[in-house]
Amino acid sequence: MALTTLLELLERLDEAHVQMLDLAAVKKQTIMDNKVEGLIDILNRESKLMKVIGQLEEKRAEAAFTFLQGVGIRSNLNLNLTELSRLVFDPEDKSRLLQIQQKLSGTLQQLKLANELNQKLIEQSLTFIDYSLDLLVGRPNQEMTYHHPSDKGSSVTRPGLFDARG
Repeated sequence: MALTTLLELLERLDEAHVQMLDLAAVKKQTIMDNKVEGLIDILNRESKLMKVIGQLEEKRAEAAFTFLQGVGIRSNLNLNLTELSRLVFDPEDKSRLLQIQQKLSGTLQQLKLANELNQKLIEQSLTFIDYSLDLLVGRPNQEMTYHHPSDKGSSVTRPGLFDARG
């Protein structure tokens, strides 16, 4: 019974991560389209989904502990799914557990790649914004002569767009 609960929770975790993956795809397009309000909406939806994933993860840990107690292990071991599968003797249950593990692992890998891509897109957007601000505000006039890097006295700083003293 505890194993069935654990398997169901793992499937629900995979479904939640697939939803995160779908949001990551929408986020990618939203970033590329420069839709800030849409990005805020996606971030709010991701935040809610992360709370659900956190709750499912807690239940998964409880179900794993209950399963371990059911097979005679009294300590709260932090076993991964491969190690846990060694304690499952029914071939169908073991096969189902390993299938869920592979599916969840694949989903998490795809989500990791999607998040890395979105992070790079955001960094590029910020770089472009910084470049645009430099064009708008202008760079300080720098002398065309050589200055030794340790000579800080003659360095000119760019005036900020906003006056922080105000």
